[in-house]
Amino acid sequence: MEGPPQLPPELWVYVFSYLSTEEKHTVRSCCRHLKKLIDHPSLWRDYTVVMSELRRYTYGFWHMLNYRKLTRVAVRHLRRKEWRRLVKFLPSLTAIVFVDGGRQYKEKYMDNLARFPNLRDLGVRNATWDEALLGQSLTDHLRERLTHLSVCNVRLPSTAEFIKTVSQLVNLRYLLFHQQSEGYGLDTVRPVPRSDFHTMMLKLKKLNHLSWGMKGEPPEPLPDDYLSPPDPDQPGVSSYGGPLLTSLELVDYPETILPDNALKSLTSLRSLAIRYRYIREGIECRLRSWLSPLRQLESLTIIGGNSLATYTTTIPPSVTRLTLRVAITLKDMDSIAPKVPGLEHLDIEQNRSSGSLCRRIPMLFPQLKTLRIRFFRREPEKDLLSLHKLRHLVQLELLVERSFILRDYLNGHPWPSPCVQELINELRELSENRITVITTMRQRNLLRECDCLWEGD
Repeated sequence: MEGPPQLPPELWVYVFSYLSTEEKHTVRSCCRHLKKLIDHPSLWRDYTVVMSELRRYTYGFWHMLNYRKLTRVAVRHLRRKEWRRLVKFLPSLTAIVFVDGGRQYKEKYMDNLARFPNLRDLGVRNATWDEALLGQSLTDHLRERLTHLSVCNVRLPSTAEFIKTVSQLVNLRYLLFHQQSEGYGLDTVRPVPRSDFHTMMLKLKKLNHLSWGMKGEPPEPLPDDYLSPPDPDQPGVSSYGGPLLTSLELVDYPETILPDNALKSLTSLRSLAIRYRYIREGIECRLRSWLSPLRQLESLTIIGGNSLATYTTTIPPSVTRLTLRVAITLKDMDSIAPKVPGLEHLDIEQNRSSGSLCRRIPMLFPQLKTLRIRFFRREPEKDLLSLHKLRHLVQLELLVERSFILRDYLNGHPWPSPCVQELINELRELSENRITVITTMRQRNLLRECDCLWEGD
């Protein structure tokens, strides 16, 4: 068998950069030459390796990780002693996310994190702590080093004390905190007290992104100025003193918790995501008033909630990226289009009530560069070919619900089905191969996407 063509290593690495992780591992098994090329650090720069039971890994495995210069790991079910092994073999880690603990943990469990001198990014998911998650000694080590912190679905002994600890991490730029109930109560949800939240926001001056969530509904609404800490240098004056947030994400916050003017002081926002868990009947939609002051908004994501008709008129014209996970009709699209004349990225769902969206999209949003459509209980139809009229479109994602894929697979037709693949091929021809069509769910970013945010199966 002939070996691979004699090309410069740089060119091979460039070609391999287009492969998925699974495809890279397949190529790696071909020969030693390709194995060395595939392990080039530039191909694994943004890769997060998932690890558990560290004792089963060989020295060769650790050598491979070091050769690739991997700096990001997600660890599962680690015993306290196994942290020492991680420190020994991967001392230069910059990002660690601890997922699926399944046990109750003490404060000292995380102490070994102080031994990673380059640690900047920390995540903790799905666990229970009997004592403080971040002890004072560990907090002192991470005070000026940590820039990203995400904590989701973690049962803490005291949420307020945890927030006071977070307030000491003065260089945080990214904070994700999706609150779980305290102690061992199933429905006991106590929101972070207004005073503690304000103190945190006043101290975290470098914070850019805030993802704030709550699993459960508190008995009383939050104060009007909950998200707007006053400037302590101007007492008596209604002025915002918190960080200049550019990105805000509210997760599982029902309309009854936040008032109409909740976002009035966050005029610096460039990105806003609202993820509803449910909507109560008879409650007025507050998105209209939330969106009104956000004149610099560039990215808007709405997951669930009220019908589009209740707030489409207040979508800022500055929005260039729009994600909608709500029931959508042609009438809704007609009302949205004049509001966002410069829209370049659109992510929507199509169901039986949506009509022929693909046929209308080129007329309504001619500036689109990327388009993502999730189909429910149906496959793409022939009107998909109308998308070639989008002269600026370079990427199209076509996704279907998992049950649809399984049904086709059991019938001997994996997704995309032969009919859909024929449409995709024809679309490529019409666009002269300008449009890249993607039919698989992208890989999950374990550092940024907890279970609350991930939309995959």
